[in-house]
Amino acid sequence: MARSRTVRSPWRRRLILSIKLLLTLFVLALVALVVAVYIARSQLPSFDQLKSSPNGQMIRVHAADGSVIVSMGPSFGEWLPYNQIPAVMRDATVSVEDRRFRRHPGVDPIGIARSVQIRLERGRWVQGGSTITQQLARNVFLSSTKKFGRKFREWILALAMERKFTKDQILELYLNKVYYGGGAYGIDAAARKFFGHGADHLSLSEAAVIAGLVKAPSNYSPTADAEAAVGRAGVVIKTMVETGAISASEAAEADPEALKLAPEPRQNSVRYFTDWALPQLDMLIDEQQAPLEVWTTLDLGMQRDADAAIRANAPAGAQGALVALDRDGAVRAMVGGKDYVASIYNRATQAVRQPGSAFKLFVYLAALEAGHKPEDSIVDEPVTIGGWTPRNDSRRNSGPVSLRTAFAYSLNTVAAKLGQEVGFSTVADMARRFGITTTVNTHPSMVLGTSEVRLIDMTRAFASVAAKGVAVTPYGITRVTANGQTIYTHEVDRSHVLVAPYVAAQMTDLLQTAVNTGTGRAAQIGRPVAGKTGTTTASKDGWFMGFSSGITTGVWMGRDDAKPIAGLHGGTAPARAWAAFMKPATASRPIEQFDTQVTLPEWQLEPDEESYYGQPDNGTYVDEDGGPVDAVPSEQPVQDGGVQTETTTSEVLRPAPPSPTEDGDAPEQRQPPQQLNQDWIDRVTGRDSSRTPPPAPRRAPPTYPGDRPTQ
Repeated sequence: MARSRTVRSPWRRRLILSIKLLLTLFVLALVALVVAVYIARSQLPSFDQLKSSPNGQMIRVHAADGSVIVSMGPSFGEWLPYNQIPAVMRDATVSVEDRRFRRHPGVDPIGIARSVQIRLERGRWVQGGSTITQQLARNVFLSSTKKFGRKFREWILALAMERKFTKDQILELYLNKVYYGGGAYGIDAAARKFFGHGADHLSLSEAAVIAGLVKAPSNYSPTADAEAAVGRAGVVIKTMVETGAISASEAAEADPEALKLAPEPRQNSVRYFTDWALPQLDMLIDEQQAPLEVWTTLDLGMQRDADAAIRANAPAGAQGALVALDRDGAVRAMVGGKDYVASIYNRATQAVRQPGSAFKLFVYLAALEAGHKPEDSIVDEPVTIGGWTPRNDSRRNSGPVSLRTAFAYSLNTVAAKLGQEVGFSTVADMARRFGITTTVNTHPSMVLGTSEVRLIDMTRAFASVAAKGVAVTPYGITRVTANGQTIYTHEVDRSHVLVAPYVAAQMTDLLQTAVNTGTGRAAQIGRPVAGKTGTTTASKDGWFMGFSSGITTGVWMGRDDAKPIAGLHGGTAPARAWAAFMKPATASRPIEQFDTQVTLPEWQLEPDEESYYGQPDNGTYVDEDGGPVDAVPSEQPVQDGGVQTETTTSEVLRPAPPSPTEDGDAPEQRQPPQQLNQDWIDRVTGRDSSRTPPPAPRRAPPTYPGDRPTQ
């Protein structure tokens, strides 16, 4: 027996030692916890200080004229003392959020154990163990980061708050500070937002709806999902019966489905702009607490005109978007759709669509930078590149033409030859240089606008051309103040030169021709305009991009599902919307002449009557590698992985002229119904011919800044 005791005693001693060690560690941990709690208690603000602290960061957004266009962030109503909070509101909150609120010390071990048990049973967290006091500590002092360190600090603060404040004070703070969704903090703000009256006389059904929001404000918001809100209110009422807060008969009389919600305030297109601009505050400033005054570039008059232009001109069933930039990149107007209430999706900044021939801006910029000039001759002829054969809308080729003519009538064969000459990767690099942030492919068909882009990026590119080749970066926030102190001021960077000024001047020359000879005629506003249309296959997208008098505006129209729209071309509805916006937008600005005057293309391709109305683009279909595939009827989707590119030759508004006769004499040309003479040019560009020297002969090449004299 003595031998047996000798064998067992070491294990017994180790067990006893382990128990003593654990007890010692427990006592030390308990002492440390008590010390931490009382240190935290001593550092807590007073009850009155917590009542007066802000519920969140308020942001007021000002237009360019200083007027307040929207208030963002939290809203809150009257602070309700505990005895003025309806009993049904207090009982509903305690029943659904923390039924042991009156019995635990701030942290509920039973609740934690129950949540862990459910976690083990279901394999995921379904029920949290946070008490009302913990939630208050987290909302007031901590973040919502799900880390153990944050949870431990939450426990310490909850225990400390229970030592400093009474249960009634904690519940009063909670009900006046907790977030209920829709920017509403506190029960009074929530009651006014959802039911149109204060929280001092809430009904049982209303209290149940509000109490049910705390778990997931966005999911159970009655304005977002009325059915979910009613269902959640039913759960709250059932819980109140289980806790004895109300009787079964009172629960039966409650009818959340019969509640009438307060009407939502009308939103307008200004919200497209604020939705784009305000998220940039996170990158511009560090202030997270103080109320902010944000001063923006938005011109309310231009915004109204932009909204009206899109609504009036976008085809039925189609959406429209518009971005207007001032010469320094300031966003003066932004419309992301026809109705913000119906759709908050911002098609000006978020949607990516194929730009069609508007993308040829980058093709010709690359060609001009490589040494070409607008009057250079290039042969419009059949061309095949890597198995891909582009074609012109006229199905004909015109032989030798100038770059000006090729651009004005958007000859696809010429664009393809230029892209092959300078390199398709060079064209892609030029697009990225000018601010295209989406992926640009380098297939040969890319010259016809097969890469998807954003409207704001395309507008930025055209604005950089208008700025004589200097990069223009769109911005919407000019300065931010907090407590009367300026904490951010925007500074315009004009140091980034994208192309030489003479290249930008040559490109402007080409863009003027596109507006003045047919496809963009609807965009004429009685002063010099430079711009480009774009139309994609089957009229799925229509673009007009242009600038005048220091304002660059881009317009896109199409359907969100990318279905064809009969009659939609860049030179029709988008150009009309552009003009409807730009006429009043530039009315108070002086007429500005471009560095180069309008020079019309060769007389052989002067437009006939049809050119004033535009024609649909031809469609070329290519596979993923840019190779040609059989054309697909526009009303049928492309199958088997074919990629429907949106080549744009609606700007070839008239078949090529007849071939010369065998003896070399050209056949008689049909005269256009309106003579394109200098008087006509002066009228559409706003120039007074009596004060402007007569231009050089039409075929004489213009001069550009930076040109070298002929040797």
